[in-house]
This record gives sequence, C-alpha cells and structure tokens, in this order.
Amino acid sequence: MMALPGGRHLDSITLPGQRLHLMQVDSVQRWMEDLKLMTECECMCILQAKPISLEEDAQSDLILAGGPGPGDPLQLLLKRGWVISTELRRIGQKLAQDRWARVHSMSVRLTCHARSMVSEYSAVSRSSSQEMGQIEKLLMEKCSELSAVTERCLQVENEHVLKSMKACVSETLSMLGQHFGQLLELALTREVQALVRKIDASDNIYTTESTTGNLFSLTQEGAPLCRIIAKEGGVMALFKVCRQDSFRCLYPQALRTLASICCVEEGVHQLEKVDGVLCLANILTDDSHSEATRAEAAAVVAQVTSPHLPVTQHLSSFLESMEEIVTALIKLCQEASSGEVFLLASAALANITFFDTMACEMLLQLNAIRVLLEACSDKQRVDTPYTRDQIVTILANMSVLEQCATDIIQENGVQLIMGMLSEKPRSGTPAEVAACERVQQKAAVTLARLSRDPDVAREAVRLSCMSRLIKLCRSPSERNSSDAVLVACLAALRRLAGVCPEGLQDSDFQQLVQPRLVDSFLLCSNMEESFV
Repeated sequence: MMALPGGRHLDSITLPGQRLHLMQVDSVQRWMEDLKLMTECECMCILQAKPISLEEDAQSDLILAGGPGPGDPLQLLLKRGWVISTELRRIGQKLAQDRWARVHSMSVRLTCHARSMVSEYSAVSRSSSQEMGQIEKLLMEKCSELSAVTERCLQVENEHVLKSMKACVSETLSMLGQHFGQLLELALTREVQALVRKIDASDNIYTTESTTGNLFSLTQEGAPLCRIIAKEGGVMALFKVCRQDSFRCLYPQALRTLASICCVEEGVHQLEKVDGVLCLANILTDDSHSEATRAEAAAVVAQVTSPHLPVTQHLSSFLESMEEIVTALIKLCQEASSGEVFLLASAALANITFFDTMACEMLLQLNAIRVLLEACSDKQRVDTPYTRDQIVTILANMSVLEQCATDIIQENGVQLIMGMLSEKPRSGTPAEVAACERVQQKAAVTLARLSRDPDVAREAVRLSCMSRLIKLCRSPSERNSSDAVLVACLAALRRLAGVCPEGLQDSDFQQLVQPRLVDSFLLCSNMEESFV
C-alpha cells in the first residue's frame, strides 16, 4: 500500500477501474527501477573521473563492497564503525605527515561514511532517542567542519599558518572521534538491550538459540562490547537460560557466551551478583549433563578465576563451592573424551591453584598428580603445548607442598618434567612458541621447588636433568632466547648442584653456579652475541 501526501493511501482513492490502479502502481515501480539505473550511471561517471591512487590506504574506498544485509542494524553498526575507526586512524597518520591533499580527500570520505551510518541505522532501527539525535547532529557538524578546514589548508602556503591550522584540524579530529565513539556506544547499547530483553522474555527454544548466538557473536568483537553486554543484564539473562531444564540443549551455547563476557571485570561482577558460581557448580557436579555442557561450564570457571583479572580475588562465593568444583574438574579431566575438554578442565584447575592455596591441598587429596601424569601419556587428551602448559602450572603450584614430592616420585613425574624441558613447537606460530617457553620455564620452576627433597634431586640427576638445564642455559636457541626460561633453569641447576655437585664439570660450576645469579644470567644471555 503506497502512502501519499496528507496521510492518504493509493488504494483508498476511488478510481474508474482496477486497471488504472494497476497502471499507477506499475509506473511507480518502473520509475524506481529506472532511478536505480540512472544512479548507477552517475556512480560510474564519478568513478571514471576519480584519479586512481597507488597508496595503500586507497583500499578503504571499496571497503564496504559487501555491505550488511537489509534490516541488520548490528552488522551495519559494526561494519560502518570499523570503517570509520579505520578512516580516523588513517587521517591522523596523514595529518602527522602533513599530506594535506590526502587529509582532505579522506575527510570528505569520512563524512560520507558517517552520513551513511546515521541514515542507514535510522532506516532499520526503532525510534531514535533525543540523546542519539543530539550526538548525530554534533558528529555531522564536526565532519563538515573537518572537511571545510582541510579544504582551506590546501590553499595555504605559509608554514606558520599551516602549523596553527594543523592544531585546529587535530582538535576537530579528536572531537569528531569522541562524538563517533559516543554515538556508536549508544547505538550498540540499544541493540544489546533489545537482544537481552528478547532472551529474558523468550520461552521459545529456537528464538532463544538464535538470540544467544547473536549475543555470542557480539562478544567476539572485543572487550568494549563485552562490557556493554554485562552492563545491560546479559549475564543475568544467560544464567536464567542455564537454570531452565527446558533449555538444556542451549546450555553449552549460553555458557560459551558467558565465558566470553567474563573476560572483563564487569562480567565477573555480574556473575557474582546472580549467584553464577553456584549455578556453575551445580552443572559441573550433575552427571546428567553432557560432557560438552560441563566443559563449557569449566571454561567459565577458568575465565572468572583468571589471575589476569584482579577482581577474581574477591569472589567470596567461589570459596564456598570450591571443593565441589575442584572435585568435578578432576573427574572431567579423568573422563575427558577429547583434548579440548581436557584443556578446558585443566585450565580451570590451573587458575584455581593461583586463586587459593587451599585448592592445592584439595588436589593432593584427590590424587590429582596421578590423574594429570597419566593423562600426559594419552595423546587423545594431551597433545599440544597449551595443554601441557596447564598441567605443569598445576604441578608448579602444588610443588610448594611437601607431600607433592613423594607423589611425584611415585608416579614417575620427574621423567615427565624432564621431557617438558625439551618442549618444542610444531608449527612455529608465535602463540605456540610462547606456550613452549612457558612449559619450559614452569618445568624448571617445578624441578627447583621439588628438589628441596633429596630423593627428587637424586632422581633428576639420574635422569640427566642437569645436562639438559646446562644446555638450556648455554644455548639460546634451545630456549628460544627466553630470559624467563634462562632464570628458571639457572635456579633449578643451582638447587640440584647443592644436592649433587659431582654432576657438574668445573667450567659449568664456575660459570653457572658459583657466581651471583645475575652474573650467570648476564653471561648466558650474551652468549648468542659472543658466537657472532
């Protein structure tokens, strides 16, 4: 039904015949089709008249070739937001280089992108708020101001005048960036609120699955969006899903989304408020849940107990459920059917050992050392340096306990630690190389701590651990030139030498053991240069 001026509609007008009515509709449709061809022709003329740039930032001219689908405000915001952020950064770079022609052309293009974002979002979104309208106006004013001032700069030749104008452009660009950030945050907050309300109110499994999937996609866009989701009640809505039996098949998806949100402090705060730890403990200890569900619950536990988040130290509710959670995680490690499940469960345990020392005592009582060392011989569960990193982290933290040394010897753990000192990356990717360095470092730390016990020290010497530690100290390539590995190996070597000094040659003793630790470190860290 086509609307006409004055609020009338085409089908409400009395016409001589239906044929005339159809002709009028067809003519409008035909005009719209012709308009598309006309504008395409105009676009081609503009493109033909535009100089072809050889600069790398010219790629951004075509950055929206595959635009967001119709009626998808979230994708529209994310895509346009990324483009505008990129343009702002590039304009700043060109401004620093005093390339005024590029600064002006990119400012004009930025204005087009900003106007497109505002108009496209207005077309697909609900009624705009007064606050958004004000920020949209400020944004477009700053865009116009930036285009105008950069155009004037093109006509100025006096360097002193240009210098003062450059400061003005820089300030305008900064204000424009602030207005853009405020507008984007408001719009994204609005869309997140709609998703959270939809999850909260839905009793339909398909609607909840689709909406939760959209929320998860948003969490992958970075910490700022995770903060918005946490602030707008996303954690509460997802735990509501995880407390309904009718949504059991959606638990893994909801828990995966929660783990992503809890990478920021705001997410952990919200989890604490809604008794999320108790819900996670109930899922982990309930064998009726699938392994996938319990693995995703372990991932949330790993996230909220991460030592990188200072807020996790104040999770009082976690201490109340810690014994249940640790017991369930050990069981999950023991029964894991894949490397991914074992990795998630062991990562949670590793973080918990940082979280509270009482956890190490619990793990000893639960025979965790035997479970973890047995898993190391199972390639289906432990097949990457990332997983071995979690295992050796647990062993390193448990090795402060005296009883740990006895269990390590009984389970032939010294040999396993010796093997970890030789951890090598398969692919050579930066992430895998870093993981191997962590394994080597923590294996050396574990060995140093355990070697307080003479029995462990003698077993390590028998297995030639000293020669391996010396090689790691003297050969930078063996430790990927890692200073952290070097320090840990020197400390372990000195601890072993204190128990079994006969295992060292005189040169090794004089260079690696006898001097101060810092002197041995400087000697070994400069060895690579001495060979050149």
